[in-house]
Amino acid sequence: MLIYLRLLVESFNFAFNALKNNLLRTFLSLLGVTIGIFSIIGVLAAVDSLKREIDGSLSSIDNSTIIIMRFNFGQTDIPKWKRQQFPDVTYDEYQFLKKNLPDAKAVTFTQNVPQETVKYGDASSLGVSIQAVGSEYYNIEAINLEEGRFFNESEAASGSPVIVIGSEIAENLFGNLDPIGKQVRLYGRKFSVIGLLEKEGSSMFGGSKDSQVFIPVNVTRRMYGENNRSIFPQIILKPEDGIDNAEFIAVIKQRLRSYRGIKPGEVNTFFVNQLKGFTDFIDNITGTLNTIGLVISGFSLLVGGFGIANIMFVSVKERTNLIGIQKSLGAKNKFILYQFLFEAIILAIIGGLAGLFLVWLATIIISNFTGDFEFILSFGNIILGTSVSAIIGLISGIIPAISASRLDPVEAIRSGM
Repeated sequence: MLIYLRLLVESFNFAFNALKNNLLRTFLSLLGVTIGIFSIIGVLAAVDSLKREIDGSLSSIDNSTIIIMRFNFGQTDIPKWKRQQFPDVTYDEYQFLKKNLPDAKAVTFTQNVPQETVKYGDASSLGVSIQAVGSEYYNIEAINLEEGRFFNESEAASGSPVIVIGSEIAENLFGNLDPIGKQVRLYGRKFSVIGLLEKEGSSMFGGSKDSQVFIPVNVTRRMYGENNRSIFPQIILKPEDGIDNAEFIAVIKQRLRSYRGIKPGEVNTFFVNQLKGFTDFIDNITGTLNTIGLVISGFSLLVGGFGIANIMFVSVKERTNLIGIQKSLGAKNKFILYQFLFEAIILAIIGGLAGLFLVWLATIIISNFTGDFEFILSFGNIILGTSVSAIIGLISGIIPAISASRLDPVEAIRSGM
């Protein structure tokens, strides 16, 4: 065992010295691998960072959450012209489902309304995202309060002028003042601040609660009415823990079809969307991006592998005489094999590490410029990049190494004279 270990160490040292004595050639050889590893790991890091940001943005809502509306999250066989004729879900349908779905943990009604300006005295916060929701929305999405409370069912049903504000809105309007109990102006009327959300931070999708306010949905229902197609409503449900979602969705469809009087054989005039379906759709997109990026980047790495193979053949040719002398002095074939194989692997790993360093540098630069988006080079990608480099070196160097190990010592010495 010690003999083989010593053989490996000697082969490694010999290969390293050979690379050190030809620095320019070494640099040009590893450049291809560097670009290839930079491309592959750069793509993987970008897709991983994008997926992490998406998952972070969607983490506040449980994957089991179900959203009923006239739009579909994914693909559908129903033609667009027919989908455009679907009616919006109504508040009456929300109340019907709430009463007739015993396995529902929480059911709420929401409306997507335009951004507005919120005022307090002379201070204004422009472009505020208004979340018009029911009281049970608090039990569906992770809403963390720093102070105060969320509005209750009575306030939601009556459309009371109460409001829960994000940290950015509170800072813009009140500065260092405590916002709880203060009155802000929205839609030309006064709303009492009853809750302040914890600071959440920015999101790449602009969905941070820091710049949002929550008000009872019945406030906006009175303003926009039930038939405004630009203010599309949604019924959001969360099943009880342990309930089979497929069966729960089937019950929802059956109850809503019955309520709307949809006859057997007719298509549903609504869509029951599951958030898990949306996350699966995102996973498919990121998986496709990964595949395309790997295929394109693979060509760069292939060129780098050919570069290493070419330089190794040149190295064998240049050192033919030396190989002959080594073999005449007793060096075995496997020593010569390891010597050139290690040289190729070391060359590839150095190139790979250089590529990883460039990716790491890119993560710092991109993260500083984008601010909200954090570009991350994971430990797994570092291991992957190093492993791929070593494999490329092994594959590229195996044929030159074998050819060197099989040289006849007499012929090798003679050809070098």
